[in-house]
Amino acid sequence: MSESIWFVKPSIERLNESSKNTVCESLGIEFTEIGDDYIRGTMPADARTFQPMGLVHGGANVVLAESLGSLAANLVVDGSKYYCVGQEVNANHLRGVRTGLVTGTARLVYKGRTSQVWEIKLEDERGRLSCISRLTMACVKHA
Repeated sequence: MSESIWFVKPSIERLNESSKNTVCESLGIEFTEIGDDYIRGTMPADARTFQPMGLVHGGANVVLAESLGSLAANLVVDGSKYYCVGQEVNANHLRGVRTGLVTGTARLVYKGRTSQVWEIKLEDERGRLSCISRLTMACVKHA
């Protein structure tokens, strides 16, 4: 068993509640699991997330990846002193997804004093890698 990376580890219910009236709610993104060193969530492959060819849109993949990594980044810092915001995100789209759920898992790659780097792997329902993303977060001190 690994040591937890979280400064605060809230409930899944609370995480999903914080997504009300956001892009996550619009795309059907749900947070599903928090492990000691990862956070996981899902997004449906449906009309809300498709591009015209009937595949999950690359931009929707990036929204899922950044949502997972951004939320996770803010859970590893003392929120009374710092907040984390995205600086850069990239994604390699490896396999199209036409049905089911896309599941994303975000893991911390680097945690520094002023930045973090997260890797987010997205998979289809068969566990096949569909997208891999890297997210750099800036850790900013509250004024």
